Amino acid sequence: MLKIDIIGLGGGDLEQMTVGVYKVIQKAIDDKQIVYLRTKEHPVINTLEQQGLLYESFDDIYEHTDTFEETYEKIVMTLKQLTKENEHILYAVPGHPMVAEKVVQTLLQDKEIDVTILGGKSFIDDLLQAVQVDMIDGFQLVDALGFKVDDLVLTQSIMIMQVFNEYVASDVKLALMERYPDDYQVALVHGAGTSTEKVEWLPLYEIDRLKGVYNLTTLFVPALERDAATKSFQTLQAYMDDIAKHDIWLKEQTHETLLPYLQEEVNEVIMAVEQDDIDNLIEELGDVLWQVLFQTSVAEYDGFFNLEDVLDTLNRKIRRRHPHVFDGVKVESVEELDALWQKIKQKEKDEIK
Repeated sequence: MLKIDIIGLGGGDLEQMTVGVYKVIQKAIDDKQIVYLRTKEHPVINTLEQQGLLYESFDDIYEHTDTFEETYEKIVMTLKQLTKENEHILYAVPGHPMVAEKVVQTLLQDKEIDVTILGGKSFIDDLLQAVQVDMIDGFQLVDALGFKVDDLVLTQSIMIMQVFNEYVASDVKLALMERYPDDYQVALVHGAGTSTEKVEWLPLYEIDRLKGVYNLTTLFVPALERDAATKSFQTLQAYMDDIAKHDIWLKEQTHETLLPYLQEEVNEVIMAVEQDDIDNLIEELGDVLWQVLFQTSVAEYDGFFNLEDVLDTLNRKIRRRHPHVFDGVKVESVEELDALWQKIKQKEKDEIK
């Protein structure tokens, strides 16, 4: 079977490299074995090269591909071909092989290759030390190139890695400003754990204006206090949980007694639409959502269902009724789409029977 040993170079200088990884590299140097690097842009490479390291890097693939998906695919194909030619190769990545390494994950799923992982020190330890923040309440680690702002939990600290140039930093900034105040204090951490480590605290809106954003840069976003995370659905849920526990008025309500309030808010939404009053529409839609949460709170208090049951039903329905979006079903017109919907709805009714 083809074999690849994957080692992690750690997140910083040679002093940060584990003894086990260093021994593997020294053996490769002694045996004059070529080590294949995801990138040569790492603090230890110059030192190891002076010690006799022979290597080939995949930086040229990064430079000649349009997307990271294409880059990773080509690296995997190249590594597989190299194993066929050499039977056993050594592949080195920055940090730890099991942290944010798409190529490694793809290789691990390949049944034709025997993959051995020798972990290096992850940059996470050095980053925590650099920003001096206790993560006991949890944190999120995301990739600047693929994270979705809707997936972020704003009341937890967030580490956004691979902020390697001003263009990536700009995209990250615009995404985060949908949820965080423009002047929210964040930290750009350059070279965590290296002798050139630098931590820059600055307002969110300035993160793409700095020089020196490069391969070893991570953006640290501190957790928002709940009352400041006003653009988070989790905050809304937390408020409603507190209200359900402590609000005397809500505890006396039923689905029926709440109906007039729901009807009133729906009518106000209609009025805002008819008057083309956008600011009022925002507020009134929020009031309708509030009434939905009141209804689910009453149901949960009575032991019938909760908000998660409503979300489960709605998400399943949305997924089921949009095969033209999620499953590749072809529709050429609104009429065809309506016919598809009617077919799906009829199937739902038949299944209920």
